[in-house]
Amino acid sequence: MLEEKLHIAVPTAFFDDESLNIQGTISHIRNLYKQGVKSVLVSGTTGEQHSLNLQEKIEIINGLELEEELISNMEIIFGVSSIRQKEAEELAKKIRNTRLSGIMLGYPPYVIPTQEEVLVYSKRIIHLSNKPTILYNNPKRTGFDLSVKSIIQLSKIDLVVGIKDAGNKEKVERIKNGMHKNDLYFYAGGEVGLEEKVSYGYDRLSSIAGNVSPMEISQWFQKMFMKQKISKQESEKIGYIMEQVYQGNAIVNVKKIINDKSIPMGICRTPIGNT
Repeated sequence: MLEEKLHIAVPTAFFDDESLNIQGTISHIRNLYKQGVKSVLVSGTTGEQHSLNLQEKIEIINGLELEEELISNMEIIFGVSSIRQKEAEELAKKIRNTRLSGIMLGYPPYVIPTQEEVLVYSKRIIHLSNKPTILYNNPKRTGFDLSVKSIIQLSKIDLVVGIKDAGNKEKVERIKNGMHKNDLYFYAGGEVGLEEKVSYGYDRLSSIAGNVSPMEISQWFQKMFMKQKISKQESEKIGYIMEQVYQGNAIVNVKKIINDKSIPMGICRTPIGNT
């Protein structure tokens, strides 16, 4: 199962012609590992997942599998989502026979499946991957909102360990009241509004700002979760990090900061990054 309370959602590196740069992606993960990061999410939540085709995702997995130190010592979670279920199934089959730690199961953008269709999709992908699974509910990006009933039903599957961006306070309370188990983790997607989310039940973090300042974000989240006092100095530091990352387009900002550290993260695929 997935033990880490925080993982960092890492961007995907691209060359200037927008082709995939696997070693740039891995260089960033390796740098995070050296700083003490224990878990990352790859091809997941930075808004780039659906720009990657199936072959590119498989190539990233193959690259990760060659990184013995990383694959042996980190929880590496891989994002699985596609506008076509058959492609998501192929990716899940590939992941099943790897040492990846788990998957984050996202939902197809634009097509807006029914709740019944999504249950079939989810169960199929979870079965094929046979990995601990975090469900990823992101209506803002996909147009689809996983219902309370669907989340509760999927939580009955032993491999389902968490839900990312479950919803507002009322929805989280309804999910918790309807579940048959108490060990479903609630992941906040990014740091915006994090304090409020923790106050009504979110207990894990899928971090964006951690790409820039992993230890500061981790310590801040831990203190918040444990209801420990956060000093004025710490608050000011976090405020500065948040401004760096979230003022404008977060993924563009994160890549620029990583590039400035001489790690070849490259550009975003247009239209992201257009100026």
